[in-house]
Amino acid sequence: MPPGCDPDSVVLSYAVPPEYAGLRLDRFIQQRIPRLSRTRAQRIVRACAHRADGSRRRPSEIVREGEVVLLVRQRFEEPEVPLEFGVLFDDGEVLAVDKPPGLPMHPTATYHKNTLTYRLRERYGEHGDFVPSIAHRLDRETSGVVLCGRSRQAERGLKMAFESHRVQKTYLAIVRGEVDDALTRIELPMAPVRDGLHVLMEIAEADGLPAQTELRVRERRAGHSLVELWPRTGRQHQLRVHLSAVGHSIVGDKLYGPEREAPFLEQIETGLTPELVARLGHPRQALHAHEVRFEHPIDGRSTSVSAPLPADLVQLWAALE
Repeated sequence: MPPGCDPDSVVLSYAVPPEYAGLRLDRFIQQRIPRLSRTRAQRIVRACAHRADGSRRRPSEIVREGEVVLLVRQRFEEPEVPLEFGVLFDDGEVLAVDKPPGLPMHPTATYHKNTLTYRLRERYGEHGDFVPSIAHRLDRETSGVVLCGRSRQAERGLKMAFESHRVQKTYLAIVRGEVDDALTRIELPMAPVRDGLHVLMEIAEADGLPAQTELRVRERRAGHSLVELWPRTGRQHQLRVHLSAVGHSIVGDKLYGPEREAPFLEQIETGLTPELVARLGHPRQALHAHEVRFEHPIDGRSTSVSAPLPADLVQLWAALE
């Protein structure tokens, strides 16, 4: 806690990685906190940003590689989320957990203690051990396998494997429409949207980055399909954007469904009302990280971890029958 701050405050710390060095502080905070506008980032910096010695910071300051930016917030009531996660694999070097839908991965402007990062620290950091470090990301609403390193070497190895696309990920999704068996690959370049919510991605044939998804239909039911998905590239929101682009958006998707981002904005204003859930088809996006295959970062052995379809998606699929 920086000197002079209320000891009951919540402190969020953000280390500056090399790729963000040289950014203005408000731009850095905007990059680190999802769905944050530039204006709100500036307000947060003015109200909350401190140095370790307690002095305040300005939005226009330039961040340097390796420094830690501290945001000190008065204690707030966090939204309730599922907090319990199952352990799928743990050999002392690699930990794989089954993240429940709704649990955020990392602290944001809204969540601090109600995050997977905090829960891992609570469960594994009590005796000064290396706290498992998350090696990749899932959206808050997405359930399923999350890999963590339980040592520095394992953490580095896993993150390098994800960055170099040496990890094979399999997802399951319930989508709108009956997907044709002939649709086995979606290869459409993607880029951030030019207008609208800055977190959104879109198909950009002219100047987008390459993006490829392979898929297979498991089953069809009542105008819907249960599909297996293999992202061959790692673009933000890739599966959701690709499926929407071919007319098979994921049930419950508030950003890329038939109404685009309107449900997302509506939820912010009025909450997740029964009428909104009825339009979406499910309270959250019906996407699940089912399996991860990787080379163990310590001994190189081929390793596979899977998580069964969670109860809410099992019930959704059964209801369609």
